[in-house]
Amino acid sequence: MVKNLTRCIANMKKKKDFSPTVYKFKDAVMEKVENTDLFKSYIKTTEFKQLFTGTLWAEGPCYIPHKDMLVWSDNPNNRMMKLVNDQVSEFRNPSNFCNGNTIDNDENLISCSHGGRCIYKTDDELNVSVVVDQFDGKKFNSPNDVCVKSDNTIWFTDPPYGILSDYEGYPGEQEYGGCNVFSFNTKKNILKVITTNLDRPNGIAFSHDEKKLYIADTGENIKCMYVFDVEGDLISNQKLVYDFKPFFSDGFRCDKDGNIWTSAGKAIKCFNPQNELIGQLILPELVSNLEFGGKEGNTLYVTATSSLYAMELNQIGAKFPV
Repeated sequence: MVKNLTRCIANMKKKKDFSPTVYKFKDAVMEKVENTDLFKSYIKTTEFKQLFTGTLWAEGPCYIPHKDMLVWSDNPNNRMMKLVNDQVSEFRNPSNFCNGNTIDNDENLISCSHGGRCIYKTDDELNVSVVVDQFDGKKFNSPNDVCVKSDNTIWFTDPPYGILSDYEGYPGEQEYGGCNVFSFNTKKNILKVITTNLDRPNGIAFSHDEKKLYIADTGENIKCMYVFDVEGDLISNQKLVYDFKPFFSDGFRCDKDGNIWTSAGKAIKCFNPQNELIGQLILPELVSNLEFGGKEGNTLYVTATSSLYAMELNQIGAKFPV
């Protein structure tokens, strides 16, 4: 632990900014989108409030209802942050380069660890355990984003971003030779490959009724979001939702009506269940991810490069009771 902490501190001292992606889009101007009347009805306030700044790459926001707490990752700084009672502090440092986060049906925190190349579970007492860390006896690449189905199976993407350099993990090899999307049945201890057809699977989320699964692909020349039909632990009928080039869709969540809200460059785009763009919200920084939270489920939390933002909506997230 001491050795890891020393390495973490050394890394924080030498890291100044996120990857060239931030510089590439620093002065980018987002396309204009005509917000529909439906989308306008969701907007309660006109501006985002900056709740915190000071991260290198804020990612993986996750709201834990019974604690009224938001947790998110500052991956390059090898730490996780928390927001409780309007106060921000460190949740875990070092975090072993955790990235995407969600909760299971018992509201344990489920995290993708680039450093551990595994999925972690953190309980209420902050005990951390490895849920799953290998496929056919070989290490995962670097689990990136995660969602949990109502049957408590854990679905996650596994691109290699955390093993390409020491910026957001530890350099390593791709041992199983692909970039899969997996599901893990915690009760039966069964890991299943969901798809191998994406170049760099990234963000992942179920629709409000779990009949659809959304997955982002952020490969070298692919910046798309796809949607699949879900039946049990199988997916089929891949369809394009949107091509985000030159930007990309990184993280997203569904609301109670089945609209999907996604990061999209220096903005958030919202699509209805028919994959039609219905609105856009502009932010001052490159957006990575978002989450619905707050006691009423109508606070939209957004992680964007160095900051955490929030906006109150007239809409609630899919996981909140109507």
